[in-house]
Amino acid sequence: MNSIIIRKATFSDLETIQEISIQTFMETFAGVNSPENMQNYIGENLNSTQLASEINNPESAFYLATLNSENIGYLKLNFGNAQTEIHNQKAMEIHRIYVLKAFHGKKIGQLLLDEALKNGRQMGVDSIWLGVWEENHRALQFYSKNGFVEFDKHSFILGDEVQTDLLMQLEMKK
Repeated sequence: MNSIIIRKATFSDLETIQEISIQTFMETFAGVNSPENMQNYIGENLNSTQLASEINNPESAFYLATLNSENIGYLKLNFGNAQTEIHNQKAMEIHRIYVLKAFHGKKIGQLLLDEALKNGRQMGVDSIWLGVWEENHRALQFYSKNGFVEFDKHSFILGDEVQTDLLMQLEMKK
């Protein structure tokens, strides 16, 4: 079995992160959203300037998953003020776990989540939280299986459409 390598990403990985972001976002959401809304979101949120500022943010961290020298997914973590919403300064947000569709079902998401949990333990956070689109049943099931519980919801704007993200968290044991 070929082993998957997870390593901390750097600014030099910007292009790779952007490619995975766009491909994964399209694979996951294009079938249920308008092409205009998809293009607007990608243009505003997954452009190289935006992603560069995220990679350079000291309160964010990216981890790339590689299989046989092919980059197949990544994890983005936010701490402190980089969190998209501040529920708790001592929390950590999993902002993205993106895995290319061809590699779904191969436990890559689990490896990236395990990396996030390891980071959370090392940092001594109280909890780890994330937002998941209420219609992304695969992701909701994955996080529930890993002990995350819904605690709130918020609106997610995709172009001219307002969608609902369920906020889920995992309390960290002290």
